[in-house]
Amino acid sequence: MARVVAVFDDLLLGSNILGTLRAAGFDAELAGGGDLRADGAALLVVDLGASTFDGVEVVERARAAGGLEGTRTLGVYSHVDVDTRRRAEAAGFDLVVPRSRMAREGAALVERLLSATAG
Repeated sequence: MARVVAVFDDLLLGSNILGTLRAAGFDAELAGGGDLRADGAALLVVDLGASTFDGVEVVERARAAGGLEGTRTLGVYSHVDVDTRRRAEAAGFDLVVPRSRMAREGAALVERLLSATAG
């Protein structure tokens, strides 16, 4: 199954996302913003509300360095943080969803993004 990297600094939220993805059969791993190793990942799930890094900047830096060729991006934000959602959309994230939607539909969202890549 596809390799998915979840970029979170909140260990509880990150572990929940990781568990959801692994239960759905994805080869998922957890990374912090400072130690992002996305090479070869089919998808990055990025916490846009992290307190120790700026998720939009992490993706922009990785993309500028050529480390996201062929990698889809899914941003997860707090539903009240509209400015962050807009920044992520402007930065070219493939999908940006509230945390509550990720909790409810995470595996299906990932599957949808990955099938869009394959199709």
